[in-house]
Amino acid sequence: MSNSVNSATLEVVNPFDLKPIGEVGLVDWPTIDGWLNTASQLHKTRANWLPMHQRIAILKKTAQLMQGRFDELAFQIANEGGKPLMDAKVEVTRAIDGVELCIKELGHLTGTEIPMDLTAAGSGRMAFTTREPIGPVVAVSAFNHPLNLIVHQVGPAIATGCPVLVKPASATPLSCQAFVNMLYEAGLPEEWCRFAPCKSDVAEQMVTDPRVAFFSFIGSGAVGWRLKSKLAPGTRCALEHGGVAPVIVDDCADFEAMIPALVKGGFYHSGQVCVSVQRVYVPEDMATALAQAIADKASKLKVGNAILADTECGPLVNPNEVKRVEHWVNEAVAAGAQVLCGGQRLGDTSYSPTVLLNPPRDAKVSTQEVFGPVVCVYGTESLTDAIAQANSLPVAFQAAVFTQKLKVAMRCVREIDATAVMVNDHTAFRVDWMPFAGRRQSGYGVGGIGHTMHDMTQEKMAVIKL
Repeated sequence: MSNSVNSATLEVVNPFDLKPIGEVGLVDWPTIDGWLNTASQLHKTRANWLPMHQRIAILKKTAQLMQGRFDELAFQIANEGGKPLMDAKVEVTRAIDGVELCIKELGHLTGTEIPMDLTAAGSGRMAFTTREPIGPVVAVSAFNHPLNLIVHQVGPAIATGCPVLVKPASATPLSCQAFVNMLYEAGLPEEWCRFAPCKSDVAEQMVTDPRVAFFSFIGSGAVGWRLKSKLAPGTRCALEHGGVAPVIVDDCADFEAMIPALVKGGFYHSGQVCVSVQRVYVPEDMATALAQAIADKASKLKVGNAILADTECGPLVNPNEVKRVEHWVNEAVAAGAQVLCGGQRLGDTSYSPTVLLNPPRDAKVSTQEVFGPVVCVYGTESLTDAIAQANSLPVAFQAAVFTQKLKVAMRCVREIDATAVMVNDHTAFRVDWMPFAGRRQSGYGVGGIGHTMHDMTQEKMAVIKL
C-alpha cells in the first residue's frame, strides 16, 4: 500500500495485556486533501466510473481472499479488539457473507417506470428512473466489530461505485487495513478506497469537507450528532449510535429458554454492543428468581484474553472504560442496587460479568448505555409499567419481549418505541440484510447492507417526449 503519511504512528495493543501488536501510520490533512480531490474527480468524470461487472469481480475476489485468510482475520479481531476468538470467527463469517451480499443487492438496486399519462398534461411521454453513485463517501467506524463494520460501510461504497475514505477506530485499525489491502489485491485501484487513520481534528476536517457526498458514522451519539451539525450543505449521512436496550418478560415466558438468550445478549463481547441487553423488566414476584438465574449463568463465564480459545468474555476496549463501568456500578449499589454476581474489576483491563437487581431508575446504569458487562433487572407492577419504563429514555434502538401469549407479543411490538422488537429472542439479534437503525438520539438513517447501498446512490429520472 502506498499511502503517503506523516511521521506520526498509532500503536495498537492487545486490550487485555496492553502489549503492542502493531502500528499504523497516521495520515495528515494534506494527504487526505489530495485524496478527496482525486475522489471528487473520479466521480465527476463518468468515463472513470468502474463498470458494475468489474466491481462485482473485485468483491468476489475479495470474499475469496477473506475466506483463505479466515483464521488470520479472526485472530486479528480478537487480538486488537478483545472480542473472544469464538465470536471473532463468527464475525469473519458475517463479513465474508456481507461482501457477497453487496453483490446480490446490486441486482435489486433498480429504477422504476413512472406513468406519465395519468393526466392530459403528461400524455405522449414516457419516464423511468435509474440509480447513480452519490459521490465520495467518508466512513468513520467503531471498534467493537472491527472487520464487519468496515464491510458494512466500505463494501456498499465499492459495490455502488462510490470512492471511499475510511477512518477506523483508533483502537482497532488493523482489521480495516487488512480489508482495504485485500480490496487492492482483488483488483480495486487504490484511488477508489483509501485507508485513512488520522487524528480527531483531521478526521473532522475530512468529514465536514464540501467534497464529501455521504458520511457514514458508527460510534457515540455525542460525536455523531456533533459531526452531523457541521456537515457541508448537501452532504447526506447515516449515523448509528447506541441504545439502552430494554427487554420485557411476561409472566408466562419460557423461563428456561430465555436465560441463555439473555446471558448471550447481555455479555456478548462483554456488553460492548450498541443493542446489548441492559434493562430487563420482569413482574415483581419473578424478578429475584430471574435475576439470580441470569447471575448463576453469567458468573460461570470465563473472562480472559480474547485470543484464547476458551475465553467467553474479553477485556473492555481500554482501562478507562473499566474505571467508568466500575464507577457506574458502585454508584448504583450505593443507591440501593443489589449485586447478584460480579460487581468488581478484574485487573486494569477487565470487568466481571455483573447482574444488578433493582438499581434506581435514575442511576447511570438505568439511563445511559453501559457498554460493558452489566445487566440490570427490575421488578415491575404491570405490563403497562414495563412498557412505560422501556420507553422512558431519549434513546430507542432494538428491544425484546419474552412471552407465550400472542396478544402480549403484539402489544409490545406495537407500543415499545424501537426500530425492531424481538419476540422470544435477545435485543442484540441481527442479520446483515435487515434494516438496522436507531430512533431519536440513537441514530439517523437506516443501516443494513442493502439499505446503505440505497443511501449511497441517488435517483435520476429521464422523461422522453414521444
